[in-house]
Amino acid sequence: MSFGRPPNIATFNSTPPDRGSFPLDHEGECKELVKEYLRCLKDNLGNNGNCRHLSKAYLKCRMDKGLMVPDEMKNLGFHDEGSIDKE
Repeated sequence: MSFGRPPNIATFNSTPPDRGSFPLDHEGECKELVKEYLRCLKDNLGNNGNCRHLSKAYLKCRMDKGLMVPDEMKNLGFHDEGSIDKE
């Protein structure tokens, strides 16, 4: 009996993430945006449509700080090319 691993380890296939790996924000450079986004989700009962501007700002922060490869927002699921400064 093997505890802690799949029974047939030889057939286990893993797939890498679609966009590869990216460094964690150890320095907390975009931490405030995460807190704001989570607060927004809580205030809007999980309706992330009201908080999309914050997730867009978070991704932009990560790109600006070199924590992820820069990409167009439309490739990240933001097809509305409006301003991220929406309040």
